[in-house]
Amino acid sequence: MNILLLGSGGREHALAWKLAQSPNAQKLFAAPGNPGIAQEAELADIDITDHGAVVTFCQLNQVELVVVGPEAPLVDGIADYLRAADLLVFGPDKAAAQLEGSKGFTKDLCKRAGIPTAAYVRTASADEALAALDDFSIPVVIKADGLAAGKGVIIAETRDQATKAITDMFHGSFGEAGAEVVIEEFLTGEEASFFAITDGNTVVPFGTAQDHKRVGDGDTGPNTGGMGAYSPAPVLTKALQQQVMDEIIQPTIDTLAADGTPYNGVLFAGLMLTETGPQLIEYNVRFGDPECQVLMMRLESHLARILIATSLGELGEIPEPVFNPQTALSVVLAADGYPDNPGTGGKISNLRDAEKVGAKIFHAGTAVVDRDLVANGGRVLNVTALGANVTEAQAKAYAAVDKVDFPSGFCRRDIGWREVEREASSRD
Repeated sequence: MNILLLGSGGREHALAWKLAQSPNAQKLFAAPGNPGIAQEAELADIDITDHGAVVTFCQLNQVELVVVGPEAPLVDGIADYLRAADLLVFGPDKAAAQLEGSKGFTKDLCKRAGIPTAAYVRTASADEALAALDDFSIPVVIKADGLAAGKGVIIAETRDQATKAITDMFHGSFGEAGAEVVIEEFLTGEEASFFAITDGNTVVPFGTAQDHKRVGDGDTGPNTGGMGAYSPAPVLTKALQQQVMDEIIQPTIDTLAADGTPYNGVLFAGLMLTETGPQLIEYNVRFGDPECQVLMMRLESHLARILIATSLGELGEIPEPVFNPQTALSVVLAADGYPDNPGTGGKISNLRDAEKVGAKIFHAGTAVVDRDLVANGGRVLNVTALGANVTEAQAKAYAAVDKVDFPSGFCRRDIGWREVEREASSRD
């Protein structure tokens, strides 16, 4: 089957790398892609916001399946358009994609379905939001309702910070994403990510991970799109994973189906593991970035077969996904100034030597200019390695990081730190 992958980041490079290994993928195209993806797929010069252009390309190139990497096209309804053109799609329709497109939509669904999540208020004006603050303790979480590239969440440590966040959001600091604001109770615990794949009927687990959102070591500084991740996340024990499936994932899928908006694709649950059990922080309607990179490093099943079966509604007819029991850990190399004002154009070299230490480097924000590989985004490379545990995977990943020549870039030096500390304690 000919497949078209939409997207241009590290997540899409990891998907392309794994799809290219699948015998079910006869020809793999990617749009717009990046220099790393170009090693795995034929790049197509398509504006992926132009749904008609995507359909035309598929018809001209006998593409049968479209895999949508990023969230924005899904929220914009590209899956509906492609399905109307009789194409198979891995990714939810516009209505179900509101799980990520509107935080208020998700919170309201959780309330209806009895899904454990933080107490919240959904507001449509600054005055309403400021008045609602009185009902919350400090710290408090302020979220822009719509898509904000992973940056529309403010954890306010003081009332003044909360007031400023609300005012900024309603005055356009996150564009249309801040037209509505959700105020949430601050949850205490450890965060983890849980993934499931569903065709709307069958739901199967697809691994766990732990992301590192803050830009600086020790989880300091502003939130980012993610500075690194590892998989699996041992804090999500088998018992907790089953609890998440039973109390969070399955009720969500069932509620969407009952509403007439069945979900097809991957469902990514960001969780807080509290004293009273897992609670949903938010949903994403696509693979995480950089969580996808560590999941693909561990996946042993053929990815194309899974995505094709899901798009056909036949997920229950194939074996559940199989993962390498080892740990995968990914370190994000970002451009100086990220996340606020990342510089572009910085030269990058020595990637082949870096991979020789036992790592895989996924391109996230790169371009080729005058034959030089350069930074072309905030998050630039994902240096990813496998190890027997988090400590070993971390050591391999940073050994590769240290061989990459990227003078205008930086990274966190402590990805996986919680689990490294736990592993050290268990050895003592």
